[in-house]
Amino acid sequence: MAIPHANSGQPIDVRPFGSGLSNARTVALFKTDELEVIRLVLPAGKSMPQHKVAGDITIQCLEGKIEVTDENHTQTLQAGQLVYLSGGVLHSFLGLEDASGLITIVLRR
Repeated sequence: MAIPHANSGQPIDVRPFGSGLSNARTVALFKTDELEVIRLVLPAGKSMPQHKVAGDITIQCLEGKIEVTDENHTQTLQAGQLVYLSGGVLHSFLGLEDASGLITIVLRR
């Protein structure tokens, strides 16, 4: 059964999972024709392999530490930090600690 996306105007809780992080899963919070927002969960040592998306993207760390590697360098995001990547940039993520974050993607068709 698919997890329902949020409706327009519906509040979405994006607070850190805290002690519930180990049971949390990555999920798309909503998706429209132009925008997708995903709640990313990366346990320590797990990665999202190198990939790219057509549109601009932001990655905001909500808790833990997420290593973000793009075509030019690698950096570590901690809770409260965000990075922007232009569309078409190859990138990957690695959980340096159990971590969660928000990914926002501008969808270009």
